[in-house]
Amino acid sequence: MAQKKHHLSDKHVQMARELGLNPDKLGKIDNHKQETWKAPLPQFIEEIYYKRFKRETPETVKPLKQIMAEQEKKKKEQKKAKEERRKLHNEDTDNSVVNIQSGD
Repeated sequence: MAQKKHHLSDKHVQMARELGLNPDKLGKIDNHKQETWKAPLPQFIEEIYYKRFKRETPETVKPLKQIMAEQEKKKKEQKKAKEERRKLHNEDTDNSVVNIQSGD
């Protein structure tokens, strides 16, 4: 959304994310026609990125769609692992309850 609204490339969106900027709130720092003293948003992102990381661009530039797909995949894997841990935990507690009851 922010990429289209502010005419940013994948590189600029990734740089903003690495800087910890929320892409949805970039309008606050965007250059509006009335604020001629502000640098254009892509140029501003490049400047603060260089100040912070001492390099012009990220080492690898990934399209936003690819980043979102990787995050979704990671989230699914984490959910699956959590579900497996819960199953193991439930089996352990069921076994301990059975052992306690049979021990009486």
